Amino acid sequence: MPEISLPNPDRTVTAYRLTGVPIPFEKHKATEFPRVAYAAAHVVADPLAGNDPWLTPAIDWDATLAFRHRLWDLGLGVAEAMDTAQRGMGLGWPEARELIARSLKEAAGRDDALIACGAGTDHLAPGPDVTIDTIISAYEEQIETIEALGGRIILMASRALAAAAKSPDDYARVYGRILGQVKQPVILHWLGEMFDPALAGYWGSADHLAAMDTCLDVIAAHADKVDGIKISLLSKEKEIAMRRRLPPGVRMYTGDDFNYAELIAGDEAGHSDALLGIFDAIAPVASAALSALGRLAKNEFFELLEPTVPLSRHIFTTPTRFYKTGVVFLAYLNGLQDHFAMIGGQQSARSLQHLAQLFRLADKARVLSDPELATARMGRVLAVHGL
Repeated sequence: MPEISLPNPDRTVTAYRLTGVPIPFEKHKATEFPRVAYAAAHVVADPLAGNDPWLTPAIDWDATLAFRHRLWDLGLGVAEAMDTAQRGMGLGWPEARELIARSLKEAAGRDDALIACGAGTDHLAPGPDVTIDTIISAYEEQIETIEALGGRIILMASRALAAAAKSPDDYARVYGRILGQVKQPVILHWLGEMFDPALAGYWGSADHLAAMDTCLDVIAAHADKVDGIKISLLSKEKEIAMRRRLPPGVRMYTGDDFNYAELIAGDEAGHSDALLGIFDAIAPVASAALSALGRLAKNEFFELLEPTVPLSRHIFTTPTRFYKTGVVFLAYLNGLQDHFAMIGGQQSARSLQHLAQLFRLADKARVLSDPELATARMGRVLAVHGL
């Protein structure tokens, strides 16, 4: 196995020899899995575009769409134009709209492509002149666009609503109006403030349990229009508590990138399906683990997936919103894109120390598909930093 010198927290540099035997890429069908599993997919930047990276996103469409086909080949669904795709952190609605259109077209050419697309209000700048009716109209605009393309909706949390709402009643009004008119059941998305500080106090309360009551009331009133809800609060206790209170037939999609293995496995009272950013980074392992769970090989499921949890916790460490850098870095190490560049210049959001530890944990989690290539590419990143 290859060896590379990596920096340590005390500023020393020591040799690290890789030991992880990569999990092989094996095609699977979603029908093999006992859980519905979406990977929130990243976008691949175009580093050769003559744009201003912090101001104008440039996307390598071929590489971006090829990555989605890879997820479908593994049996995973694609959660499109979500925060993992840097929605709200470099990817605006005009680019998201094109991304959704292109991905839906690619999905239509397959008979096994599960896809759902993020609809929000991110083309609406929060401000004192933004009203609840304005927010409803903004949601309607994006939903109409996606539904016209034949897409299924993931109803994203709204920064504008978080800023404008005066009480839980405002949330009930917005979601009631939207859910009353969608063409097919949607996936709600409750993104916690650790992922986006602008969403603090969502559902009308800084207390997550009080907010949960409001959210559950909305779901109960429109259960026929809600396929499920993804919550990203990084608390397995809160997710399980909410899961046990959902109406029959409404799914819990775990967004807990700290505890997903045990939440997907479930307990005597139920389980969570998955809509996870980390599944972008560990897709072959996630696919193999879900296949094992489908074969009732629960020990194998945990043997495969549990070693990825320390890696995921590192990638999603605070400030959690910068986790996209780690996801893209792994795509680069694994040869899924030719560069470590991101829209908005977000490759600079994590330190070299962070990336070095990510490399070690990825090796231990067996997610470096080609250790020689990964080591060579890690070496290039070290060289840019003077090592």
